[in-house]
Amino acid sequence: MSQDDEAREAAVRPQGVAKYSPRDVERMVPEPPATRRTEFERDRARVLHSAAIRRLADKTQVVGPGDGDIPRTRLTHSLEVAQIARSIGSGLGADMDLCDLAGLAHDIGHPPYGHNGETALAEVAAGCGGFEGNAQTLRILARLEPKVVADGEGGTVSVGLNLTRAALDAATKYPWTPREGTSKFGAYPEDAGILAWIREGAPGERRSLESQIMDYSDDVAYSVHDVEDAILAGRLDMAILDDDAEVTELAALGARHFSDCDAPELERAAETLARSSAVRKLHHYEPGFTGLVDLKAFTSGMVGRFVAPAIEATQERFGPGPHCRYSADLVTAPEVLAEVVLLKTMAVRYVMLDPGHRSRQDRQRDRIHRVADYLLGAAPASLDPALVPGWESAGSDAERLRAVVDQISLYTESRLERIDRQIAGVSAAWG
Repeated sequence: MSQDDEAREAAVRPQGVAKYSPRDVERMVPEPPATRRTEFERDRARVLHSAAIRRLADKTQVVGPGDGDIPRTRLTHSLEVAQIARSIGSGLGADMDLCDLAGLAHDIGHPPYGHNGETALAEVAAGCGGFEGNAQTLRILARLEPKVVADGEGGTVSVGLNLTRAALDAATKYPWTPREGTSKFGAYPEDAGILAWIREGAPGERRSLESQIMDYSDDVAYSVHDVEDAILAGRLDMAILDDDAEVTELAALGARHFSDCDAPELERAAETLARSSAVRKLHHYEPGFTGLVDLKAFTSGMVGRFVAPAIEATQERFGPGPHCRYSADLVTAPEVLAEVVLLKTMAVRYVMLDPGHRSRQDRQRDRIHRVADYLLGAAPASLDPALVPGWESAGSDAERLRAVVDQISLYTESRLERIDRQIAGVSAAWG
């Protein structure tokens, strides 16, 4: 390591690890203190060993789990987000296990087929308040994943993994219930009490530093790794950044899809990236050994390009730290954010808007609607045993529909498709 590299690393290294309060490590159901590990190490282990995290191995990130030999799934994406979040947290002095946990957990509420499935399930759930993957994440962590129960009215009540307050807050990207003006929210109305407990002592709707780290790490992983996958699949050539007309189209698309940047900012980001040696090596990519080395150098280089400036900018504004919870907000330079958004836009243009990809998405949404109709008509026999009590205790059609939505959100894609084939078989037998 050169002296310049050592100096740069020292500049972003925090002075120790931030101290968390007794309130931060409280759980909804009190438990004996952890031994030989911290409370956040215990929380991370609970997420890592959950069934919900394992299901992500069979859920789409951009392409399906069965597409190619090494596709990124929701699970591998979450592992990458967790690693990036851990690095940023380490640089700022936040608890690394807490940041890691937030990265691991951030997508467990996603149903089969990623954002496409989320759209379909929101249509199914119109009669019970809609569906939102982030709100479903909280519901799984604090209700549906079987780990700890508490005494409640009418019997025992699940509190899910019974994570600490700081852990649940770190995994909450949008700390509010549905409201006018935004389609994003972090808790359904029926889970408002859980959100209120999580947010005790929080300054309004300000997100915790660990949640902000998770959110930015998700953007970094999404932008860099989805572009890598698009290049590997032969859908994207980085030489397009030298095409002025193509860059103009990309910038306009990015400004429409993402609110973070306007078109001129994205055009400037394209010019900067086009001059990068890592990008130029990927012009007319060939999938040989050298090409794969160059591609991996691009991927790791871009992650570093986006992570270090965020640490430095946050320390410049809020001091060297250590920082945690509400002692600082994550700061990202506009020009860095523009590069992240531009790469995300490239994945949208060359993968998600591909006609073949969109045709398959239509079939996926139809499948979710068919399975939802079947589950609703055959419940409670059609539900997993763990979800039957929720159906039986429901006092309205909306509550019963929510139980069906919970069931579909937990399905892997293989299981959903297997049930759909069974439905088709029964229909064929009946003529």
